[in-house]
Amino acid sequence: MDRPQEAPRRDSLTPLRTQPDSAAPLVRPARLADAEGIAHVHAASWRETYGRFVDDPDNSPWFRAEGRVTMWRTTLGEDPTQTVVAEGTAGIVGFASTAPTPEPDAARPEELTMIYVLENAHGTGTGQALLDAVLGDRPASLWVAADNPRAHAFYRRNGFRPDGTESSFGPIPRTVRLVR
Repeated sequence: MDRPQEAPRRDSLTPLRTQPDSAAPLVRPARLADAEGIAHVHAASWRETYGRFVDDPDNSPWFRAEGRVTMWRTTLGEDPTQTVVAEGTAGIVGFASTAPTPEPDAARPEELTMIYVLENAHGTGTGQALLDAVLGDRPASLWVAADNPRAHAFYRRNGFRPDGTESSFGPIPRTVRLVR
């Protein structure tokens, strides 16, 4: 006869998971102490996604975490409520940020400035949890590489559509603006 298993003990400082899967990362507001972890995810996910756009990704400054740590310390020191992280058992696996759109004639008042998830966490619902936490269903704009079908499908499922505006950024030759 099998004995029922006891529920694992939880101390009052351990946050409850926001998703039913206990292996799913916890999404929470970013803290200043997260700067290095976010910088690592930022650089690693850029390399995974955009490494094909540069001749030598191993030596490209676009894919180095070191330069991003200072940027993230500054960003998180200003207003950490605009950035959320997805934290798994091994650390931060993704993050998302929003900011007011700086242009006075902006397509939307708010911009999803970044959402990145490490490749090994793709397909786990982490990206959706990050988007829901940082933006919810508010109207916003964002920029995405024109040649990123996975991202386009994700944003389309979340109500974003191209508005016809294009640009480029760093090693990405063509980006498109999406709005909802």
